[in-house]
Amino acid sequence: MKTTYSWKVKTLSPPNRKLVKKLLEKAAALSGLDTAKDWVANLMFVGDKTMAGINRDFLRHEGTTDVITFSYFDDGDVESGDTGVELVVCGDVACREGAARQDSSYAEEMTLYIVHGFLHASGEDDLDPVSRKRMRRREKEVMTVLRREFPLEEIFPSSK
Repeated sequence: MKTTYSWKVKTLSPPNRKLVKKLLEKAAALSGLDTAKDWVANLMFVGDKTMAGINRDFLRHEGTTDVITFSYFDDGDVESGDTGVELVVCGDVACREGAARQDSSYAEEMTLYIVHGFLHASGEDDLDPVSRKRMRRREKEVMTVLRREFPLEEIFPSSK
């Protein structure tokens, strides 16, 4: 697996390039994606306005959201070098949620959204209570490992 990302959030500092790539690879593996194969995970970090546009254009939902997952594994085998997963992560939502929750931070929220997106790409869902409970348990499992292995606040610094 190869990871690529673009940073389009003008109000927030971009992530630590070296550390974020390692975090993305570990998060994908812990989420159940086959990281040994030759495919690409492409992430785009955006603000509210861009996220609302993507949410409207692709999902027919109004307003912004935390993460949108496009998984191409469902369409059959992903060829070598092809994009297997695209995540669109909203930095503005992470900033607001991180500030609003006592048990979280901007860096925690950014990481959680990545994990959530990769879990969706690996087949997890959260549309009904049973699936949602499983998704939350898996998020906690993956986040526990990532917190232990990575300095999340260094990867996603909260100020510009």
